[in-house]
Amino acid sequence: MPFNLDINYSLLLILVIFGFLAAFIDSVVGGGGLIGLPALLFVGLSPAAAVATNKLAGTMGSLTSTITFYRSGKMDFKSVAKFFPLVFVGSALGAWIVHLMDPNVLKPLMLIMLAAVAVYTVFKKDWGSISTYKKLSPSKLALFILVIFAIGFYDGFLGPGTGSFLIFAFLMVGFDFLKAAGNARFLNFGSNIAALLMFMSLGQIHYAYGIPMGIAQIFGAIAGSKFALKQGTGYVRVLFIIVTCSLLTKNVYDYFFK
Repeated sequence: MPFNLDINYSLLLILVIFGFLAAFIDSVVGGGGLIGLPALLFVGLSPAAAVATNKLAGTMGSLTSTITFYRSGKMDFKSVAKFFPLVFVGSALGAWIVHLMDPNVLKPLMLIMLAAVAVYTVFKKDWGSISTYKKLSPSKLALFILVIFAIGFYDGFLGPGTGSFLIFAFLMVGFDFLKAAGNARFLNFGSNIAALLMFMSLGQIHYAYGIPMGIAQIFGAIAGSKFALKQGTGYVRVLFIIVTCSLLTKNVYDYFFK
């Protein structure tokens, strides 16, 4: 359905509105798929087309928020750029393997990880308020490389919670919430673009819905990023907890009751 122009404009308006809201949230702490993907399913796309089209719109939004965070200085580009190939290759591999096996095999692990992220962040109240990042030792760097590659693979293979996992990884090595969010946006763009290229090659993207939704995500990403930068780390922490718990709740419901 790459260049299908058979468009219902009332449904397109819904996608534009929800695209803006998805990017507003996603630009800061991830989780925009919670809003964007159900909207695409609502307008009648198949699950495969909805995931692929959401990846197109999400990539446009994540690029915008990446640029906004970079310009603000809330991204440690020198430290994070070297990890870009890891998430890119990992995501491309995950998007390819998802056609060979059922992605639901990772859902129990994802639920456990989201629960751990939420609980840890709630109870460690001052965590991420200031940056304590120092150069990683060889052993910690090797572990961090493995984690980043695994998160990239997960994004291409399954996806929900990728933003939360990336932020959590950067918090664990000492970044504050704002810099963790900025660094995560850059790497999330890398995993998004890799999966997007795979979906494009498979012809699963509905461009007539995806491009307008993506344009809306550009504006949502600008608004969300600037609002986060203005409000500071406290706001990002609260939003991070809300989105992570929402992701956990939705995916627990989907896993046990659908």
